[in-house]
Amino acid sequence: MLLDTSGLICFLDQQERRHTDAVTLFAAATTRLTHNYVVAEVVALAQARNLPRTVVLAFCHDLATSAEVRFEWVSAEVHDAALALLVDRADKSWSLCDAVSFVLMNAFDLHEALTTDHHFQQAGFIQLLPS
Repeated sequence: MLLDTSGLICFLDQQERRHTDAVTLFAAATTRLTHNYVVAEVVALAQARNLPRTVVLAFCHDLATSAEVRFEWVSAEVHDAALALLVDRADKSWSLCDAVSFVLMNAFDLHEALTTDHHFQQAGFIQLLPS
């Protein structure tokens, strides 16, 4: 599954309503993929929610170095493909981070995302943490 920003915040923050679900889904996953654009969003969102900065930064470091998570650094090619997807689907309010996730999910043949973001459903993927 792809680990998206909202799903990782649910996993990280015990006060989140979907925390237990996120932990359970993360533990059960056989494939876990995320990328550096997601981590950038996690840091910004966690700061906006006043989560402890040292905890968040350690969590993000662990994601990037974990043997349990495939961590992708977004290449120029993936970035460009994501921008092209946004242009092609200008009717959607997807973020660049979302589009990168969609490009990578297609590249790795993933169908599920640890996310509360309905944009994943719009793009044809399974949103594992419906709102």
